[in-house]
Amino acid sequence: MIKIEAIVKPFRVAEVQEALSAIGIQGMTIVEVKGFGRQKGHVEIYRGAEYQVNFVPKVLVMVVVPDTIVESAIEAIQKAAYTGKIGDGKIFISKIEDAMRIRTKEMGVEAL
Repeated sequence: MIKIEAIVKPFRVAEVQEALSAIGIQGMTIVEVKGFGRQKGHVEIYRGAEYQVNFVPKVLVMVVVPDTIVESAIEAIQKAAYTGKIGDGKIFISKIEDAMRIRTKEMGVEAL
């Protein structure tokens, strides 16, 4: 099993969810996060005054998938999150040793 964590622009989350659902992924977790990368924040205007926003709002999407669909899941996320502009995000891939569904005690891929 593989955990895929993708940091994406908030307005692309619906597209990412649809893309993952289309390849058979039934669940995902999202967390609203803030951060910066190469874009280094941005300037906003509030009541006529400019101020620097150092941390840009993003969404962290987490899914755990069987090894057999890792590549298609990564490709689906990349295509759905892509805008072609700086700040599109990143995808991180990690191995998961095991998983358990609390209610049924199912283990491994069956727990997903």
